[in-house]
Amino acid sequence: MKFFTELFTSLDQTTKTLDKIKALVTYFENANDRDKLWAIALLSHRRPKRSVNATLLGLWASEVAGLPPWLFEESHHVVGDLAETISLVLPPPDETSSQTLSEWIEFIKSLEPLTVDQKKEKILWAWQRLEPMQRFVFNKLITGGFRIGVSQQLMVKALSKHAEVKENVIAHRLMGNWSPESGNFQELVLSEDSLDLSRPYPFYLAYALDSEVSALGNIEDWQAEWKWDGIRGQVIVRKRELFVWSRGEELVTDKYPEFVVMLDLLPDGTAIDGEILPFKNDLPLSFNKLQTRIGRKVLSQKQLKEVPVAFVAYDLLEWQGNDVREWPLEQRRAQLAQLCAAGSSVLRLSPTVTVDSWERLAEERMRARELFSEGIMLKRKDSTYRDGRRRGDWWKWKIDPFTIDAVMIYAMSGHGRRANLYTDYTFAVWKGDQLVPFTKAYSGLTDEEIRAVDRWVKQNTIEKFGPVRSVKPQLVFEIAFEGIARSTRHKSGIALRFPRINRWRKDKPIHEANTLEDLVKVLESNS
Repeated sequence: MKFFTELFTSLDQTTKTLDKIKALVTYFENANDRDKLWAIALLSHRRPKRSVNATLLGLWASEVAGLPPWLFEESHHVVGDLAETISLVLPPPDETSSQTLSEWIEFIKSLEPLTVDQKKEKILWAWQRLEPMQRFVFNKLITGGFRIGVSQQLMVKALSKHAEVKENVIAHRLMGNWSPESGNFQELVLSEDSLDLSRPYPFYLAYALDSEVSALGNIEDWQAEWKWDGIRGQVIVRKRELFVWSRGEELVTDKYPEFVVMLDLLPDGTAIDGEILPFKNDLPLSFNKLQTRIGRKVLSQKQLKEVPVAFVAYDLLEWQGNDVREWPLEQRRAQLAQLCAAGSSVLRLSPTVTVDSWERLAEERMRARELFSEGIMLKRKDSTYRDGRRRGDWWKWKIDPFTIDAVMIYAMSGHGRRANLYTDYTFAVWKGDQLVPFTKAYSGLTDEEIRAVDRWVKQNTIEKFGPVRSVKPQLVFEIAFEGIARSTRHKSGIALRFPRINRWRKDKPIHEANTLEDLVKVLESNS
């Protein structure tokens, strides 16, 4: 645990990319293979299952610290993080432990079948043997809230340096159905042979276009296609088996029974990248329709009939069992077009937008919402298929979001470093002379604006509900969002897609904020 805690501390104390890579490389050079594997898993969000209730942890910590439960809860609200609160209130350890990261994880997993009293005894034993920072990391692991500011791309860079293997190879090896409980570091990172027949490829992600589109140069050098609003995925056929992966590295083959026809449409050794979209009568449907299928364990025949799905293919990643990501886009696209030429309603080639100038493309982009599209994707025709989010060859040129002016009525404290600041807000619009809550948002303000809003919240609180405060309805903010749908779960009857704060409308009094009727008009004009 010592090496991993040092890694956690180093990563937490710097925002510099090179320092983070250096810390990761140092860890991989010093840790044993089991610990390396678990570190990769934790940084890839593959955490051990939570085995102890968080409320019980708080009660036990308050007992050991000699604090009344109410005082521990107040401390928790101020600190904002349960694992950190526990590590701060506990007395110094009786002795120190030399157990490794993987040994402590095995300890955490062993708690699952125990009774509450047995779990308490084990947890108190652990707390008495861990130094404060190690205790904090242990608490993070046991509460299931382990997060750290390291992207998959940074970890891949560090592993590439440590193992002396190309980054794109490492990124590919870390995909798929591997587990730190059954695998080992040598097989995962160093072996050239994959035991996982289903293993997908890392997704290539585009940055938002941040300059005038004409700055990209000659339009003839670029492929333009619609940016669809569905679920990014990969369809893979190997040894007459079908695998469908989502971008979140979830194997979702069983959720899309329509895709079984891919076994007839695609030859062995084929992997394609694309978008899972609801399609009916040869037209795409809105993402809201797809949401009616997401999360359901069993799909009824009615749902399959009402919201059939198709796979809109963007790119070819594997052909005849070979990785073809190094082929130029034009070559990959030509081969992909042949695969999609059968005219299947389930496998569709993503259509390109062919125009002769950037001005014409801008006009086409304005049609995006008619097609339930988010805008335009721009891909350099000679580009390879890279891994992760990269700049230069692929750009997303999204249409402008919807906006609505709303009044803040609740504020909630944040987490981690922002635990002492009110950063999460609830917004309302007018319905007659009443304010009706319709969405929450927590991103979009600068640090300076967050501090200003926090001061205002503390000075204008009406009531307190734990970490939440109701405030005087005085502040107006412009809320941006990508989509809108009806919802029976919300008091307003409306649900927004990707809401965020666009700007603080200091120039606008609350009576000029928008109404629920305005939101309904947006809904009706885009449904």
